[in-house]
Formats: sequence, structure tokens, C-alpha cells
Amino acid sequence: MNKNNLPDKQSDFLLYTGNDGKVNVEVFLKDETVWLTQKALAELFGKERSVITKHLKNIFESGELEEISNVQKMHFSHSDKPIKYYNLDVIISVGYRVNSYQATQFRIWATKTLKEFIIKGFVLDDERLKQGNQVFGKDYFDELLERIREIRDLILPKLMSNEVEN
Repeated sequence: MNKNNLPDKQSDFLLYTGNDGKVNVEVFLKDETVWLTQKALAELFGKERSVITKHLKNIFESGELEEISNVQKMHFSHSDKPIKYYNLDVIISVGYRVNSYQATQFRIWATKTLKEFIIKGFVLDDERLKQGNQVFGKDYFDELLERIREIRDLILPKLMSNEVEN
């Protein structure tokens, strides 16, 4: 487990949208992932901390995720004990284990997103791209454009030669 002063950057971040509207969660952003406390996980999925604790224990004991690379301790001046933060991999794993309305909404969103990726080969967060948000301090729009150009440059000659043959 890393004993870092986690993030400099705290943000409201849209993890998913349920049928009842946006679910915004205050998270820390670092190393191109989001970090939540156990308390925030409990709030996100509408369960008691003891339920989250049980699922975290099972996730790490089963080997689904390694605690050392997915948990960081953060020290605050107002507290004697460091607070553990869990990264996006842990958040997703907990979301698939918890039984609550919020967790069900999360799984519906995650399944829809994964299905779109499997069928189309891509998924876009249109709103984030339209707003130009650099959530992790990086402009992924330019990366997206470059990847599209590379694919187009590879595919276009093949399409053109097929049109000539037909």
C-alpha cells in the first residue's frame, strides 16, 4: 500500500448516470484514475461501511485485485490516522458485488457502456468531449483525433481499392 499524499486535485466527477439523473461523487484524481474513501464508496452505492468493508476484504483475499497497487493512504493534519483511498478498479469491483438500487444503476450503466464498446469498438463520453474537460489534466480529444486519423489512413486505401474493383 502506498503511503502517498494522494491528490492535489479534488473534483466532482460523473462516474455514471442513473435513470433518476446524474450521480456526482467527490473524488480525488491522480495517475489517470479516480480515488474514493470507503465512506464515499458506501455513499455512492447506498450501503453501510461494514458492507463495503466485507466486499473490499473479499476482493483482495480472492486475488481479484491486489491491495498494494489499488489502495493508497493519505495523511491529513486533522487526523492521527491515515485515510485509505481506493482506485477506479476497486470502485468497479465493489459496484459489481453490492446489492442496492445505486449499485444496480451502476451495473446497468456499466453493462450498457461495455455492450456499446463490444458492438461498435468504441465508447465516447460526448458531453465531456464537447466541454473540453481535461479531467486528468490531459487532453484526450487530440489523442482521439490522432487514433481516428491512423485508422482512417489504414482503412481508406483498402476501401478505395474495393470501389475500383467493383
